[in-house]
Amino acid sequence: MNLKQVHNVYFVGIGGIGMSALARYFYAIGKKVSGYDKVSTKITDQLKANGASIHFVDDVNLIEVDFKQKTNTLVVYTPAIPDNHKELNYFKDEGFTILKRAEVLGMITEDSFCFAVAGTHGKTTTSSILGHILQPYNATSFLGGISENYKSNLILGGDKLSVVEADEFDRSFLKLSPNIACITSTDADHLDIYGNHEELQGSFKDFADKVSSKLLVAKGIDIDGITYAVEEKADYEIQNVTIRNGNYVFDVKTTKEVLKNVEFSLPGKHNLMNALAALAMADSYEIPLEEIKKSLKTYKGVERRFSYKIKTDELVLIDDYAHHPTEINAVYEAIDEMYPKEKNMVVFQPHLFSRTKDFAEGFAMSLAKFDKVLLLDVYPARELPIDGVNSQWLLEKIRNENKKLTSRGNLVEEIKKSEAKVVAMLGAGDIGVMIEEVTNQLNSTEKV
Repeated sequence: MNLKQVHNVYFVGIGGIGMSALARYFYAIGKKVSGYDKVSTKITDQLKANGASIHFVDDVNLIEVDFKQKTNTLVVYTPAIPDNHKELNYFKDEGFTILKRAEVLGMITEDSFCFAVAGTHGKTTTSSILGHILQPYNATSFLGGISENYKSNLILGGDKLSVVEADEFDRSFLKLSPNIACITSTDADHLDIYGNHEELQGSFKDFADKVSSKLLVAKGIDIDGITYAVEEKADYEIQNVTIRNGNYVFDVKTTKEVLKNVEFSLPGKHNLMNALAALAMADSYEIPLEEIKKSLKTYKGVERRFSYKIKTDELVLIDDYAHHPTEINAVYEAIDEMYPKEKNMVVFQPHLFSRTKDFAEGFAMSLAKFDKVLLLDVYPARELPIDGVNSQWLLEKIRNENKKLTSRGNLVEEIKKSEAKVVAMLGAGDIGVMIEEVTNQLNSTEKV
């Protein structure tokens, strides 16, 4: 299907972070946009305010007449939609053009100069930093999170340059045509799709083979490319890291010169790596280093990536999407670096039964580092329960006596009675909605 001939775009799962970026894009270029999602959220509210028609019941009768014309309607869906979804099956039975989100993203960007950010961790932050760097150059960036600078997961520019997240889930990134790319990490994840770590790593090598110009890789990844690292030898190196007024200040050795006194505000070594990856990609495209430096200084971050919801002398409440042991470790290390003398607590919502089962020992070790651990029930997303795999089972593996199960309704009271000054709420499920409720309640009372 030629996208120029499409008049209507219907999204099955329109509220998803990747799907909604595409919905914003199609609406911005003059297409009619409609769709279904399971629940109403801030994102769906914004889409509706922009003119999209959205409903929240899986009912074919709710699909508008215009979107039942298959000659000029494109249907986009996410793999999270179950096989028995009535609307999706209607479109299949009627012979509509139906594409996965990754396929559509590949079609939109195939004629542009495409910057693609791959990796099991760091994609959203790295791509949003790169999108911010390239925004003055009229790049269009499709992000997997809400940029604090632009209050959107779409940075709309022209059609010459594009920035995308190259998602390894379901091998989606193999639908892209990247010119410059980076690989931030290849840690084991999505084993429900790949079966084992070796298959996942093989998929990243297949992605690397698709890169037509330059490939940047975090040092230590077994894929040929231009390397980058923090305070160790690589083609691109961050050196002389200091902290001033809560911000990082450092030097960057590039392949040609040294850039002095770069400022960057996001805490944690993992975010230094993300900033360096974006810098190296932009430098590979010959964006002036001084311009990159200015952009790094003004970069504000991504919602749910070490986002401060409360930051007072009495309480620091942090929201983060971390849902893998490596990501939890990164959050802990950032807290330990920024607040070394303060007591801390983690509230974690495991995401997927399969991921909880596959990485139980890693979750137990990473969570045990915090002074106190609160576990919520597993968020199932697209999965059915696995016998014996639940939060109680995971809790028993955590070697920390200061641990307990909790519920959504008890979170505010648990935080108020805790000795912890720094509280991190982590997970990829609906804990992102919970933290808004917690923040509002805590802001209306005083922590005891």
